[in-house]
Amino acid sequence: MKVSSTGGVGASGASRAKASGSGSSFALPSVGGASGAVSVAQTGGVAGIGSLDALLALQAMGDPLERRKRAVKRADGLLDILGEVKIALLDGDVSTATLDRLTRAIREQRESTDDPRLEGVLNEIETRAAVEKAKLEQARGA
Repeated sequence: MKVSSTGGVGASGASRAKASGSGSSFALPSVGGASGAVSVAQTGGVAGIGSLDALLALQAMGDPLERRKRAVKRADGLLDILGEVKIALLDGDVSTATLDRLTRAIREQRESTDDPRLEGVLNEIETRAAVEKAKLEQARGA
């Protein structure tokens, strides 16, 4: 076999890298393309972790129906205690333990609400419980 000319290695590599406009052609990625693929893979991994965190946060919150059920349950408990306080006030034998339980229930309810009107109602109930407790303490001291 006779070698007639020696073309450069760079000349043959550059002419083959061009893609033709028709059909699909096979091309090997260049060095810059390989590093781009690595960075995309790394970004995809970070996005996967972020979406996992979001999914866990949503599961922790629960669906709206479940949150509503919990809120109704807490509100029913608070209303039950308020009913006990009302009956005790009408009978004239309210205890500081009942008022303390009411105050604790209000604090628990306040932690899970973001409604300003509900906050106002809870403030009024808490103030009334503090007044009734002060009356009891004053009556016992006299």
